[in-house]
Amino acid sequence: MSSPPAAPSPVPARRLPAWAGRNYALLTGAAVVTNLGSHGALIAATFAVIDSGGSAGDVGLVAAARTLPLVLFLLIGGALADRLPRHRVMVAANALNCLSQAAFAALVLSGDPQLWQMMLLTALCGTGTAFFNPAAEGMLLSSVSGEHANRAFALFRMAMNGAGIGGAALGGAMIAAIGPGWVLAVDAAAFAVAGALRAFLRVGHIAGRAPGGGLLADLREGWVEFRSRPWLWRIVLQFSVVVAVVGAAEAVYGPLVARDRLGGPAPWGVALAFFGVGTIGGAVLMTVWKPRRLLLVGTLCVFPMALPSAALAVPLPAWGLCAVMLVSGVAIEVFGVNWMTTLHQEIPEDKFSRVSAYDWFGSVSMVPLATALAGPAETAFGRTQALWGCATLVVLATAVVLAAPDVRRLTRNPAPAPSSAPSPSTAPSPAAEPAAV
Repeated sequence: MSSPPAAPSPVPARRLPAWAGRNYALLTGAAVVTNLGSHGALIAATFAVIDSGGSAGDVGLVAAARTLPLVLFLLIGGALADRLPRHRVMVAANALNCLSQAAFAALVLSGDPQLWQMMLLTALCGTGTAFFNPAAEGMLLSSVSGEHANRAFALFRMAMNGAGIGGAALGGAMIAAIGPGWVLAVDAAAFAVAGALRAFLRVGHIAGRAPGGGLLADLREGWVEFRSRPWLWRIVLQFSVVVAVVGAAEAVYGPLVARDRLGGPAPWGVALAFFGVGTIGGAVLMTVWKPRRLLLVGTLCVFPMALPSAALAVPLPAWGLCAVMLVSGVAIEVFGVNWMTTLHQEIPEDKFSRVSAYDWFGSVSMVPLATALAGPAETAFGRTQALWGCATLVVLATAVVLAAPDVRRLTRNPAPAPSSAPSPSTAPSPAAEPAAV
């Protein structure tokens, strides 16, 4: 009598979707780790300055020291990321961030940090970020296939935003319990872990670049790519205004309105948390929604970014401000996913990082100026009028962009047939395919 056939071994359940390849999983995991650390570290740096006897002006100087290198080195970082293997640029930037944050932590834990020392170490961290961001965005864009780009970017941003909310909450609790120095040390460790994960990224699917000119030639080539697409530079110019005035309203006027009209800092903190929840909600929405007119839908969703400034100008009660922040969080995330999907679709893979650098540069370049002018504007016009001015600038800048035909008409490329869809971990990016018009 023959023995019965062995039962087939069960097929292990796949924990990740088929399109979420090795690179995408590593990038998402590393981003979660760094966001958990860095959002708490931003709060820790502020309290480190305050605990050392620093004034509000000193806090602003340390914040400016982080932003200035970001503006100065972004374009160089983008050129290097398209010239060198992107994962190596990312790991090197993480190493610089790890060392600078570890030194900052040691300085704070020593009990006698000087303002210039904190500014220097913060500037080094900002320099690492300037080289990291274009490489990271280019690596992410090259890690998914066109068919699944919308969902991949939505899930990636959802993971990042969730980690940011958790990191800020955890960082605040840790600062209260053990002090800002240890939170900075945790951030340094997070950069070390994230850098180790990114070292395992595979870049064999990315075609090598043909020998070309030097760094300036690379920057010129990226500029030509950037300026040749009117929809691209129009939206970057729009966001140079939007990011600047929204940043000024949230960094300067929001805390002041909360102090004077809403009962203190707690309602403002809750409102910011609602914004974070909104971004997660927007990312969840974009995992299932694939609008055909990417930039039309995305640009329409920038209009709600005027609502927080308007709510602070009224001002709305705390519950109304929370509702407004929730809506604006959903809206900006819808824009963000559509924007990344558009870049993935329209920009050639070998220019991802340089175009990303021009995008980042344009978006953040006016933030220091707007933040610096927020105080004088309040003195000259009054806080309420300044906030209405912020809201008006968001609406006007967005309306001008929406009037451009190429922004309204750019459409999503049709998905390839399932049988021909490449694996995102091994196939070249489809971003170099002909643009949809």
